[in-house]
Amino acid sequence: MSPRQKILIVDDEPDIRELLEITLGRMKLDTFSARNLGEAQSLLSRETFDLCLTDMRLPDGTGLELVQHIQQRYPQLPVAMITAYGSLETAINALKAGAFDFLTKPVDLTRLRELVTSALRLPAPGGASQTIDRRLLGDSLPMRNLRKHIDKLARSQAPVYISGESGSGKELVARLIHEQGPRANQPFIPVNCGAIPSELMESEFFGHRKGSFSGAIEDKPGLFQAANGGTLFLDEVADLPLAMQVKMLRAIQEKAIRCVGGQQEIVVDVRILCATHKDLDAEVAAERFRQDLYYRLNVIELRVPPLRERRDDIEPLASHVLKRLAAGSGHPAAKLHPQALDALKSYRFPGNVRELENVLERAHTLCENKQIEASDLRLAEGNCAAEGGAPDLTQIDNLEDYLENVERKLILQALEETRWNRTAAAQRLNLSFRSMRYRLKKLGLD
Repeated sequence: MSPRQKILIVDDEPDIRELLEITLGRMKLDTFSARNLGEAQSLLSRETFDLCLTDMRLPDGTGLELVQHIQQRYPQLPVAMITAYGSLETAINALKAGAFDFLTKPVDLTRLRELVTSALRLPAPGGASQTIDRRLLGDSLPMRNLRKHIDKLARSQAPVYISGESGSGKELVARLIHEQGPRANQPFIPVNCGAIPSELMESEFFGHRKGSFSGAIEDKPGLFQAANGGTLFLDEVADLPLAMQVKMLRAIQEKAIRCVGGQQEIVVDVRILCATHKDLDAEVAAERFRQDLYYRLNVIELRVPPLRERRDDIEPLASHVLKRLAAGSGHPAAKLHPQALDALKSYRFPGNVRELENVLERAHTLCENKQIEASDLRLAEGNCAAEGGAPDLTQIDNLEDYLENVERKLILQALEETRWNRTAAAQRLNLSFRSMRYRLKKLGLD
């Protein structure tokens, strides 16, 4: 028979302690109680706990001090903060300090049981490292730091804003945070906010009732319901219209939604991760993104480094991509000529890892004798992109080919940034859709 898990309760109110002790006892958990910060620290030094629940206000300190103490000395121990109702700023500060999650008073016992169950499912610290290493290739310092942050954030329920350029791997990072955390067995629902028509957005996120609008022929659950118990990843969150941002803020704060045409609110338990290639601070300053939603989403920011900041990772990444391409074709993997590798390392890669994959897939098709030469990569603008200066005229054999490559790169970048939405890509390049269609056909991209 395995030993019962132990919970430390820290609160100076006897009624709260008793309520928590009774509830957790019914969950077949052993509880230890402390009335203040000093007693809690003393118990922590003598016993090994599986979870700590602490009030924010303590007679001799704060719950925040206890969170920091636990983070420094017992980083494997998840700690949840109990705050007064409406103290959102306090809860956010606790999450930033390393708390697993928070509860508000009066304590909702259903929510308490869900939190405790989730916290006790956490894997051991560092246990996710091997999986992350296999999925996030590269041994550069930026990648080692990124893996370390993913491992830590997976042990929290804090909303995370994943910033980074297009093609840098933001969705992969979000998936790893989800898969290494206590919600791993629940749904991970990614959604590209820029790809949903604004008139359908409320129905897509919150669902609708039959007959609530023309075309609503049956009840439909929304993305929040689909992600219930798991993680909702809001990609390109900066593309949310302002009217939708208001509704999104309420859903996140209240942990409840109301579907289109519905009368009752539906409680949802969803962890929110979001990302965008845009500068959210600049979007807030330009009043295109609500500041209150920004603060609610950006509790913790995780930056995914662009490929040009980790050039040493290009070789293992390229090797991995070429092996994958070979596996799909049934032929041996192509090899990179040293000059081709140098060309890749000197290229700026505005499309990051996604662009590297596209470049190698094209080169893999064009190369002879399973060896990729620098010319197979078609990186005509690579040298000047890395340096940020004018192109080297001695490297240009044919002006038409050079300009065609520049045009191809810019169009590919616009398509990648808009998830291959041709209309949006044309608008980004200030082209008519007809002109865009002509260029795609001319460049063999259609």
